[in-house]
Amino acid sequence: MKNQLESLTIVRPDDWHLHLRDGQALQAVVAASARSFSRAMVMPNLRPPVTTVDQAVAYRERILQALMQTTQEHEVLARAFNPLMALYLTDNTSAADVHAAAACEFVHAFKLYPAGATTNSDSGVTDLLGKCADALEALEKHGMPLLVHGEVTDPTVDVFDREAVFIDRVLVPLRKRYPALRVVFEHITTKDGAEYVRDAEGPIAATITPQHLLYNRNAIFQGGVRPHWYCLPILKRETHRLALVQAATSDSPRFFIGTDSAPHARHLKENACGCAGCFNALHAMELYATAFEAEGKLDRLEAFASLRGPAFYGLPVNESKLTLVRKPYQIPEEVPYGGDEKLVPLAAGTTLSWRTHHEVDTV
Repeated sequence: MKNQLESLTIVRPDDWHLHLRDGQALQAVVAASARSFSRAMVMPNLRPPVTTVDQAVAYRERILQALMQTTQEHEVLARAFNPLMALYLTDNTSAADVHAAAACEFVHAFKLYPAGATTNSDSGVTDLLGKCADALEALEKHGMPLLVHGEVTDPTVDVFDREAVFIDRVLVPLRKRYPALRVVFEHITTKDGAEYVRDAEGPIAATITPQHLLYNRNAIFQGGVRPHWYCLPILKRETHRLALVQAATSDSPRFFIGTDSAPHARHLKENACGCAGCFNALHAMELYATAFEAEGKLDRLEAFASLRGPAFYGLPVNESKLTLVRKPYQIPEEVPYGGDEKLVPLAAGTTLSWRTHHEVDTV
């Protein structure tokens, strides 16, 4: 191919949706994110969930300590990596909880999990407008974003339709009552979600994962049930994947990166009731580059990965850079996950055309 780009240097990106777990699992995965991302919005769905400022500050310290407990490289990463903390919204979250979060330099958002929607969401909200009115009013007042897992949990709604139904039943009424509330529609998966975010009035944005840009629901069933491709929201039809690619590679400032990297031990994925979540932190930027190149839009990757997120959150753009080089990268079949546990990355065993040059600039 003539004039094929051999390398791409962009402003160092941020990951605006990341699961890091805790304990040995945290220590096993955190460096993968720190090598490629300067900041990450860390999800609070631990057991027990992170619901207070004190819990968030303590969790942030554990994240940084986990980076420093192994190699010298990780100490450098710990100095360069900034975990941004989100608090878990519950039926009992008060306006005072929001005020305390807004006053804390480390807490940047609250996360809405409809109760039972995904991993560790049992403590989630059961009646958003009925039980969270005071918290929502305080979030709107402080300009603190609400990060939304956008699926209804009504068992009568088909799993492939739950995002579209969420828009009508929850998101539209929420934003009508709180028009100035800053909302991030997390990991959108449908044409419905992309079009809603693109056209809606008021302060709204959306994150998009690499798996939803690259794969449709057929990936889960190629040659049998493939649990390491199973995440929530679940992969959708090709029509929806194409709509997400169009949104991510467009000029709209409302769409930006959010890997939703969600590690689970191999035996918990390869299980009669396998956990939902894809581990992609190891090779997220390689995956995003693959998706953007397939669309002929590598020149739009920097805006999506590095510029739009900070703009929405009112944070400065990173000063350091990240370089991707055109070099074959074979995704490992598995990686360590603490103790004797193993972790299978998304698309394990396949080869990508891009490789991230991991050189941390600590400017």
